[in-house]
Amino acid sequence: MALILNIESSIDICSVSIARNGKTLALKESRDKKSHAALLARFIDELVTSLSINLSDLDAVAVSKGPGSYTGLRIGVSTAKGILYGTGKKLIGIPTLQVMVYGVLQKYKDLGSEKNRFLCPMIDARRMEVFTALYTTSNILFREIAAEIIHPGIFSDILEKNEILFFGNGSDKCKNVIHHPHARFIEGIEPSASWMAELSEKAFREKQFEDVAYFEPFYLKDFIATIPRKNLFPSA
Repeated sequence: MALILNIESSIDICSVSIARNGKTLALKESRDKKSHAALLARFIDELVTSLSINLSDLDAVAVSKGPGSYTGLRIGVSTAKGILYGTGKKLIGIPTLQVMVYGVLQKYKDLGSEKNRFLCPMIDARRMEVFTALYTTSNILFREIAAEIIHPGIFSDILEKNEILFFGNGSDKCKNVIHHPHARFIEGIEPSASWMAELSEKAFREKQFEDVAYFEPFYLKDFIATIPRKNLFPSA
């Protein structure tokens, strides 16, 4: 049983929660784009104050470790490390796609344990690419996390005999490409620190901790800096 700070910053949403024994006590979220650097520390301070605790009271800090936005993940992990260097507590890394699957299973209780059904979280990775994987309805990884190019035949081998539920901000680009009758799409699923509570509690009980000094986010792809279009064609 533990008191854990959960940080989710893998996409545009900045999300922070504090949970005790796997139950969320307080949550702060913002959907303002590119706000992580400005809001993350403030949200943590507000949650700690609202619960009348100190950072030293925490047993661990859990961070959504990716894949996702390079900048968002870096800010989240850096914030977590800053707290842990000061408190000496434990670091827990939770796969972002697993957080999304947990959210779907909580939101749609009727999904059950259907053997011929898989869950496919997708995070937008620009153009027609997504970060994705396949999970069972027990939230067990079935097909490894990868960066995939969306095309009509993607997951066709699985779709022949199984239903796949696609969700996440990357799934929008699939709707006009994947037309298999076994493909279903779920709207409105985004990573949230509120869905990390049970996952981080389980990791704490099983002593699944990261090395604070050497831990890095799971970027999956190298960061590529882009030049704004207006700078490519400067006016004469």
